[in-house]
Amino acid sequence: MLPRDHLLKGSGRPEALLPLILLAEEALRTWEPVWSGFVAADLREDLQQRLGELSELRLGSDGGWPDAERRCVLLQRQELTAAGETPPAAALQGLVVSGNFLFDPAEPGDIRQGLLAAGAAADQLGDIWLRGDRGGQVVVSAAAAERLHGRDGQVRTVSVQLEAVPLEQLQWPASRAPRRLSSVEASLRLDAVASAGFGLSRSRMAELIRGGAVRVNWQAVSTPSRDLACGDRVRLEGRGELEILEIQATKRERWRLVMERR
Repeated sequence: MLPRDHLLKGSGRPEALLPLILLAEEALRTWEPVWSGFVAADLREDLQQRLGELSELRLGSDGGWPDAERRCVLLQRQELTAAGETPPAAALQGLVVSGNFLFDPAEPGDIRQGLLAAGAAADQLGDIWLRGDRGGQVVVSAAAAERLHGRDGQVRTVSVQLEAVPLEQLQWPASRAPRRLSSVEASLRLDAVASAGFGLSRSRMAELIRGGAVRVNWQAVSTPSRDLACGDRVRLEGRGELEILEIQATKRERWRLVMERR
């Protein structure tokens, strides 16, 4: 058995980390590779840091496409990797969510809530992205694809149709190369800086922050007025990450920022 207390010490989300540690114990005990459900990027990073020190364990991941944020984690004995054994692939499929969102635009979080209401489990849902006003696409577990295929659902006020498809039939979001941005802002408030970095109106950004779509340094934040500091990383669901590289005060009591969006 792994040293659970040691591995959990200092974690901000021990209740989410413990099931993954139990899967690692299963992989070590049975000598069989084990896949987790979808794991958020912050939790996966925490898991890698804590289990990466174990020489007998090897971690991998798969989110259905190269730039995936939410991924299933593969846990297996290091000896199996050294022996060249190929682990089973993660059982993933695509899901197309179709509806008319012209008059009630949705965010990825709205689609997630609609799929949860339709019967999916949280760890069965990977990345979600929008396809204009026609709906969205999702990477899901094979179990979720089987459960949701052919069903009707609702996202916000919009009725949607759900269709499971092979991953290769999805239209992946455009990959974002890191982009350096400069901006001068009157304050270092989260809503002001993030609106400049992500190219959204300040009122829309404040709405997304209050709705739980924004994390700062992996921590959920619901207060638009929170001040940012150099080195902070702001993640907006479905739109990537913004890192604050430099902050300098100007002569007119404003702030000149250098940011990198990826």
